[in-house]
Amino acid sequence: MKRRDSPNHDGRPPGAPIDTLVLHYTGMASAAAAIDRLCDPAARVSSHYVVEEGGLVWSLVPETRRAWHAGVSFWRGHRDLNDRSIGIEIVNPGHEWGYRPFPALQMAAVCDLCLDILARHPIPARNVVGHSDIAPDRKQDPGELFDWEGLARNGVGLWPDSVDTPAPPDALTQIGYDPAFDPAITLRAFERHWGRARLAAIAAACAPASPPRRFHSPSNQRA
Repeated sequence: MKRRDSPNHDGRPPGAPIDTLVLHYTGMASAAAAIDRLCDPAARVSSHYVVEEGGLVWSLVPETRRAWHAGVSFWRGHRDLNDRSIGIEIVNPGHEWGYRPFPALQMAAVCDLCLDILARHPIPARNVVGHSDIAPDRKQDPGELFDWEGLARNGVGLWPDSVDTPAPPDALTQIGYDPAFDPAITLRAFERHWGRARLAAIAAACAPASPPRRFHSPSNQRA
């Protein structure tokens, strides 16, 4: 891991837990351009980490500090997710610059970094999310090519073993999406992450009394 200090951070609110992990893509033409922007005081954006396509990890902001990566956001009743989250920017040109699959070396590095973070913080599997999950009206990263299933099978996040029954009407809200949005917007975000056929299964996994045995998630995480 290499370090480059970004000035773009501030203190978390007193007593705020770190209970959410947000994955982004950089959406810029190169890794260097993305890191420069995340460290530019004028840009007023940052993340805790950046993972390059070859697997190199950069640390930009200490986890104890609030990085500025989520923007206007909502997940499971909480707004302003910067207060309570760790953000990882994953180098990829994104939909604007030529979206492409995430290389295996990069995904392995993302997985290892996520597992390290999960070992340090009580982040439940249901709170490992994409930027498009917490801001579905304006973001689509890390996108439909991101290997969420592979991460879950290695202990990061949720992924059902199979498709499930028809979903209840409030499934998207039960999972964590902002009920203020048109359901069509949040459904598109859900499909980027899990696919429509898994809606009922993920909703069941996020319910208070849901059994975790059908899902790939870290055994030491509180779901």
